[in-house]
Amino acid sequence: MTHAGSVGEATPGPGPAARLRQVPAARELAQLGSLPGSALLEALGTSPEGLSTPEAERRLALYGPNVVTRERPPSIAREVIGRAINPLNALLLALALVSYALSDQRAAVLIASMVILSVTLGFIQEHRSNRAAARLRAMVRTTATVVRQSASGDSRSRDGPAELAIELLVPGDVIHLCAGDMVPADVRLLSAKDVFINQAALTGEAMPVEKAGGECEPTEDAFALRNVCFMGSNVVSGTAQAVVVQTGSRTCFGQLADTLVGPRALTSFDRGVDKFTWLMLAFIAVMVPTVFLINGLLKGDWLEALLFAVAVGVGLTPEMLPMIVTVNLAKGAIAMSRKRVIVKRLNSIQNFGAMDVLCTDKTGTLTQDRIILKHHFDIRGAESRETLEYAYLNSYYQTGLKNLLDVAVLQHVELEEHLQLDQRFEKVDE
Repeated sequence: MTHAGSVGEATPGPGPAARLRQVPAARELAQLGSLPGSALLEALGTSPEGLSTPEAERRLALYGPNVVTRERPPSIAREVIGRAINPLNALLLALALVSYALSDQRAAVLIASMVILSVTLGFIQEHRSNRAAARLRAMVRTTATVVRQSASGDSRSRDGPAELAIELLVPGDVIHLCAGDMVPADVRLLSAKDVFINQAALTGEAMPVEKAGGECEPTEDAFALRNVCFMGSNVVSGTAQAVVVQTGSRTCFGQLADTLVGPRALTSFDRGVDKFTWLMLAFIAVMVPTVFLINGLLKGDWLEALLFAVAVGVGLTPEMLPMIVTVNLAKGAIAMSRKRVIVKRLNSIQNFGAMDVLCTDKTGTLTQDRIILKHHFDIRGAESRETLEYAYLNSYYQTGLKNLLDVAVLQHVELEEHLQLDQRFEKVDE
């Protein structure tokens, strides 16, 4: 067993929040956050009544759909080639060609069959997983509440804002947000009431952040703006009206996704297969010429010596290894599917089995997302009941959303009260 670190080394670097501050979209949001509402709407070419339908269609054609970069579904040819490109498969196919050239058709057919069966089995399993994942994505449809004007210029807000797929949003759209909504793009709040946003997907912080409408002081840090919400966050409480500033790959979340989508790093399993293949090549490079020369010099029949040397090379190579490995990985993927887990890459099964320690810093994902109050001190570092009383009053009469710290203070006081009551009952019984 190996630790999680051996499964795939990660290059240390800035966290998501630090990377987001470096993208151009974050800097533009920081600039727009300081504008008054009227100046912001004028800069975006829109109005409080939203965009007209023809203008929205024109901008959709100009900016494209509001979707972030994601991996394209691989074609069948790419899936087959991806499974076939393997150093061990290349070695076995090379030996099959050599055997066929030397009229040993039986060995050539056997070796080629093992490679074909291994590639076919792996392709079938991964293709089914990719199709299942695609069906799951197709089932999820997210909408946004958008204010749009009709072609005649009359606002449709008279009958209530319309629900549109978030893919149809464009810069300048005026949207309504309420508790439970996903923020569909990078937006600037025009008005807000008791709005708290969860930005854990971007910053890793589980604590909701309070937002407000109106302009803010100029700053280079978009995360410091209380009137800006990012795509990828969600509304915990409150209601707000906002205008879309950036969509799709031009959002902070989309530009961060662009840096993450790319070739996959080799896992420890892939590196192990490569090392084993090079080891076999080294053995064959040494043994085959040696056997060929010794046989040829001793017996004088160089053709027979060549055939025997090739047979030694074929014997050194485990023809069944790719098939055995693929069958075992497929068995693991089938076992995971019974637990309703989709395994898109068979090699990841080995990574699961290789882990005995899993470390994460994503608050609330594997932890309880809960804070416990143990001590309450004054400014001198001494236990203070007065400090607890002030904290309790602040948390109890909180008019907005109670955060994790408020909940921890209230639970601590309630627990103390229960303990005091228990002690009083014990004294009465005595």
